[in-house]
Amino acid sequence: MLKDRSAIVTGGASGIGRATVLALAEAGAKVLVADIDEAGGEAVAREVNAGGGTAQFLRTDVANAAEISAMVERTLSAFGGLDVAFNNAGVEGDQAPLAEQDMARVQRVFDIMINGVYLAMQAEIPAMLEGGGGAIVNMSSMWGLAGYPEWSPYITAKHAVTGMTKSAALEVAAQNIRINAVAPGPILTPLLLRGWNDDPSEASGRVPMRRIGRPEEVAHAVRWLLSDEASFITGHIMPIDGGMLAEKG
Repeated sequence: MLKDRSAIVTGGASGIGRATVLALAEAGAKVLVADIDEAGGEAVAREVNAGGGTAQFLRTDVANAAEISAMVERTLSAFGGLDVAFNNAGVEGDQAPLAEQDMARVQRVFDIMINGVYLAMQAEIPAMLEGGGGAIVNMSSMWGLAGYPEWSPYITAKHAVTGMTKSAALEVAAQNIRINAVAPGPILTPLLLRGWNDDPSEASGRVPMRRIGRPEEVAHAVRWLLSDEASFITGHIMPIDGGMLAEKG
């Protein structure tokens, strides 16, 4: 499906990012794992290599433009090009009414989840153009398509990702680069567990399918969107939410 393609996964050390690194490697891609979590990033790269795949880890703060540039340069030098990318790194932010949010902490959410995706695409698109095309998937959320009280920094950031995905997709559609986003609902990841105080049972009760999604279920959707099997899909935001958005209408 992605044999010998070169890939970047930001936030690849854990959760959905880790599952996507493994899924891409299983499909034959060579993967650069980018994350601030050095132990987790090194571990998933070792796991890929031990299984006969190809992966490298690079510590990367996606809010830092120089580190984003270094991430793409490392991919080009290590793998000879850049074919696909999953811009996934994120944080949940604080739960509080908008009027009570601490702006320094809000800005950190925006730096990672808005600027981080924007900077990544700014670096990835020229590299893909040099190689004749490529595909990008950005991490949005079902809350990038809806609203919810007391999580305004996170939800604002995800709405921004939805918008920039659609805009960028139109800019490069004629240049053989596809850009889409996934919009997960509750997925069993460290981020979700922190948000639900290690008890996701309440979240599962809100899902029409009456369960929490698995990171692998999102990873498989990302892998498909990055593959040639999705060759006529661009500018799409794909909910992976067990029916939650359908229920909201």
